[in-house]
Amino acid sequence: MSQHPRRVAVRVCVSMLLTAGIALSAQQLPSEPQRQFGTGITGAFEGWFDSPAGQRLFLIGYLNRNVAQEVDVPIGANNRIEPGGPDMGQPTHFLPGRQWGVFVIPVPQGFTTADQRFTWTIVANGQTTTIPLRLHPDYTVTPFSDVAVKNTPPLVRLEQNGTALQGPVARIEMAPTRTTSVSSPLSLPVWMTDDARYASGTMAVPRKLPPPVQLTWSKYRGPGGVAFDAVSPPVQTIAGGGVNVEFRGTATTTARFSEPGDYVLHLLVNDFSGEGGAGEVCCWTNALVKVIVTR
Repeated sequence: MSQHPRRVAVRVCVSMLLTAGIALSAQQLPSEPQRQFGTGITGAFEGWFDSPAGQRLFLIGYLNRNVAQEVDVPIGANNRIEPGGPDMGQPTHFLPGRQWGVFVIPVPQGFTTADQRFTWTIVANGQTTTIPLRLHPDYTVTPFSDVAVKNTPPLVRLEQNGTALQGPVARIEMAPTRTTSVSSPLSLPVWMTDDARYASGTMAVPRKLPPPVQLTWSKYRGPGGVAFDAVSPPVQTIAGGGVNVEFRGTATTTARFSEPGDYVLHLLVNDFSGEGGAGEVCCWTNALVKVIVTR
């Protein structure tokens, strides 16, 4: 993704301001180092946007400072969004490190920029953090198109001829449901299409490019462990593969569940722009899959 100095600088400044606010509310220094395990998790307010469907949404990720510890925090007093919660579709399973734009919350009609806000509170390893979510005009993002080359997020289908998903707008209530058992691995095929637009700070294309799309599966919610045959399965090219040439591909992995219950799986599909859109907050697609696991 193109690195536009002015825009990146604005994003960095906004991020620093948000981090400072988060740290103050959590009584936690923004420069607190990451650790192997035993430290906290902080929500990350990426910004807000108007979706192509005309819905205004908050875009939210998180930072798990435990570089070697995946953390489960059930919905409730230790993982709550208020008002209206505690459950507003947030994850209960947190991967290590920075996870960009993992979920969205619809902004209620009549929500104002002055003083209305949601707050997301996470208590992990004895540390409490709280972040605000509000319609500040400086926090608008454009996750469906970047300014450099008009790159757009990949189109993702969970069935070959199913409905296409695009952008970070997935919500649990809209997710398809699959059924499996503890003894039966669940196949998870994905079909993807992308415009394969590429930009860099110099606009030069490197000799060795990553694949036009890369995907990552993870547990989002659930009572037990989830083991994927490949967290990031290789993508098989159907058509395209070059810069600015429409790419079509497919990839499949399987998931195994350690115990019965209701799960939600998260799929992240990045294009050439990479994680978090390289600071542009564009262009990736999220998908969620609900799984009912029987014994």
